[in-house]
Amino acid sequence: MSTAVVSRPLTIDEVLARARGQLHRVSPGQAHREQVDGALLVDIRPAAQRTIEGEVPGALVVERNVLEWRLDPTSEARLPQAVDHDVRVLVLCSEGYTSSLAAAALVELGLRRATDVVGGFQAWRAAGLPTTG
Repeated sequence: MSTAVVSRPLTIDEVLARARGQLHRVSPGQAHREQVDGALLVDIRPAAQRTIEGEVPGALVVERNVLEWRLDPTSEARLPQAVDHDVRVLVLCSEGYTSSLAAAALVELGLRRATDVVGGFQAWRAAGLPTTG
């Protein structure tokens, strides 16, 4: 007979807080400086959202549904930029919610330097940082 403890389901706010507890999130300005210095800025927004909102020049577009496979350096489906677990990855979504969950998933894969951009693309654009569209 199993003695597993049954716990209540978490709310999305609790899941988000848990994810963010694993991250050292960065401001849009800090993300831009790190991108200029060679960090990998990864835009996970879907194509339709990028078309409406605009894009960040130089960002690597990897939609959320394939992010872990593309950035795990041990995956056969990895991108050339996924050279090892020490790559600095800055995840960007529209408002900074989905990116926190995505960055935490990358941390779980061993990409210990992964994090996300506070406020996402909306905050990036509001800060007057480079965008297209």
